[in-house]
Amino acid sequence: MIGTDEEEEEICAPLSKALHEKEERTKGGLTRNQFFLISFICSFAYYVFPGYLFPKLTSVSWLCWIFTSSVLVQQLGSGLHGLGIGALGFDWSSISSYLGSPLASPWFATANIAVGYFLCMYVITPVMYWLDVYKAKTFPIFSDDLFTSTGQKYNISAIIDSNFHIDLQAYEREGHLYLSTFFAMTYAFSFACLTATIVHVLLFHGRDLWLLSKSAIKEKKMDVHTKLMQKYKQVPEWWFLSILLANILVTILICHYNNDQLQLPWWGVLLACVIAFSFTLPVGVITATTNQTPGLNVITEYIIGFLYPGYPVANMCFKVYGYISMKQALTFLQDLKLGHYMKIPPRTMFMAQVFGTLISAVVHLGTAWWLMDTVPDICDRTALPSGSPWTCPSDHVFYDASVIWGLIGPRRIFGDLGYYSAVNWSFLLGAVAPLLVWFAHKTFPNQQWIRHISVPVLLVSIINMPPATSVNYNSWILIGFASGFVAFKYYRDLWSRHNYVLSGALDAGLAFMGVFLYLFLGMEHIKLDWWGSETDGCSLASCPSAQGIVVKGCPVV
Repeated sequence: MIGTDEEEEEICAPLSKALHEKEERTKGGLTRNQFFLISFICSFAYYVFPGYLFPKLTSVSWLCWIFTSSVLVQQLGSGLHGLGIGALGFDWSSISSYLGSPLASPWFATANIAVGYFLCMYVITPVMYWLDVYKAKTFPIFSDDLFTSTGQKYNISAIIDSNFHIDLQAYEREGHLYLSTFFAMTYAFSFACLTATIVHVLLFHGRDLWLLSKSAIKEKKMDVHTKLMQKYKQVPEWWFLSILLANILVTILICHYNNDQLQLPWWGVLLACVIAFSFTLPVGVITATTNQTPGLNVITEYIIGFLYPGYPVANMCFKVYGYISMKQALTFLQDLKLGHYMKIPPRTMFMAQVFGTLISAVVHLGTAWWLMDTVPDICDRTALPSGSPWTCPSDHVFYDASVIWGLIGPRRIFGDLGYYSAVNWSFLLGAVAPLLVWFAHKTFPNQQWIRHISVPVLLVSIINMPPATSVNYNSWILIGFASGFVAFKYYRDLWSRHNYVLSGALDAGLAFMGVFLYLFLGMEHIKLDWWGSETDGCSLASCPSAQGIVVKGCPVV
């Protein structure tokens, strides 16, 4: 049967229980409520160091401290701009920011992520870089920037017209766009992950899905939780359908009447909805069984980029409607499941989600506009001071993707007119890999570890890189190993009692101190300037290593 180990239920349910249920304190021990408060206070107090006093704790790249003038060593050792060998982060915000809490990840999923990360970061990328595949040495080994053939940052403004459409003549003058080695490999892994997800779900979960679907339609079996929930009024289907149809209609109208700004035609909205609907089930199965969610961001960009090239805003809108809709659907299901297990009335859950969504949208939009008005040069890496927290790494990658897939288009980068067309073979490799695992499992049925090999999770391991960096993964994997393997195997009682409560306390303490630091220090522009304020200390890690390439701030080889 298909398990369900989503992080939200794993953390929220024990945390709610710890905060609301009365518990007798054992002699010499702590109640979960007391443990939460102590962990919360420690997390709150500690974050003042990586968050303000000593930001270098975010990425302790000690190799760079020793070899201050070596490009090679800094490429290997930088936790933010290189391969991160030996780099560790002592900042919970950087550890849990991209992959979620490592305390909530089952060990087999953590192991799959570790293997995928190791293969890409420490095998494929270095080999391709030092063999100079795709002119790799002309660019940094790890970067989310876009480059010219001479290793300079690509001038996007030069190839876009006043209507945010590509100027082909200007593009021919500027030349082809190039990616760093690792950035190109992340797209290869994303291509493979898509086909691997479909094949893996069909092979390993197809029969279960079919049987469950038939039983849901015919037998109407109810577990104990469903029976207990029968006393509440259910949410009518037409409530959901009304919201769905109304949102699709409003989206089409907005795109139609604001086409000069949004660029997306009406059929693009419908196609995005079809993609989101089609992939919700297979991606949901992977999420339920591994706590990791394969993304549709690349395939949505790829599809609309081929069908409607040269329109970057349309590409971004299509990705949001096609990918984020599916992601939000899975989050919605996780909330419903949490409410189901906590015996919250369905109509109460429905209203909470509807109003929560509306409030969230208003708050997010208002906060974004407020930050853009109050933070000078926000997201502009060239203008921001060193160590600024306002570099917006996720937004930077989002922008790069709009250029790659929307403005220039996949055909000129990954197609017959592009430099990276061989990356498309990843689709085939992703489809074949789960077959090999499935055959191995059938051949050696007694070897249970084979069944725990999840190719989609192995490939999705680096889907967040960039903007995530090696130091995020190094620390996440180590803590995941300590929790999911060591503590779970040798200290099971302690793990089951405190693991998820600890995760919630770390998140809460960090959040409160983060807000506190910004309100009382960040808004007043009170900052420290010393050696510990520099987050990485590997200034040469972003330098190329090809001979004769001149880049500002880098030695010429």
